[in-house]
Amino acid sequence: MTWADFYFVCFVVGFVLSLLAFLGVHVHLPFHFHGTHLHGGGGHGAGHGGHGQGAAGNAGGVSPFNFVTFTVFLAWFGGTGFLLTRYSRMWFVAGLGLAVAVGLVGSYIIYVFMAKVLMSPDAVLDPADFRMEGVLGYLSNPIREGGTGELIYTQAGTRRTCGARSDEGVAIPKGTEVIVTRYERGLAYVRTWDEMTGTGDGRQG
Repeated sequence: MTWADFYFVCFVVGFVLSLLAFLGVHVHLPFHFHGTHLHGGGGHGAGHGGHGQGAAGNAGGVSPFNFVTFTVFLAWFGGTGFLLTRYSRMWFVAGLGLAVAVGLVGSYIIYVFMAKVLMSPDAVLDPADFRMEGVLGYLSNPIREGGTGELIYTQAGTRRTCGARSDEGVAIPKGTEVIVTRYERGLAYVRTWDEMTGTGDGRQG
């Protein structure tokens, strides 16, 4: 095997593993990285173990030594080395050093992107956005006197459902618009919108 072949194999392996990582495919290797595996689509990172998390230099909880940065290094290293070997007369050692440098730069760029964008602390959800008190919704199942119905509501851009009871223990028909007054043990205690605003009978057509 020539050095050009070696570099080309590194490039192909690195590129394929990088693509699989971004698509969310788990690849089992004979060695283990303590860090973050990147999942495509949602930009979700799943940390493995407690090693390296919270340590100095791990921005956003992401270790610079993880599967994604390794595969990116391999691809950039292999691609640069292959091009230098095939299309340049650069001294072998200098070419190897340049290929390593380019690989490190590429992996560092991906690391910064993961740490500053995908795993940014600024992206942490605000608990206030998920408070149930004051949420407006409607009943998909009626609440019988002293019983439990089902509430449909929208929160954080997602349609959700939960069990609902009348805050005053009275019956509330299906389709009635209601407001959550308190939330306890997975149940929303509600009052009708019309009762809270003093209008109509609160039923939807």
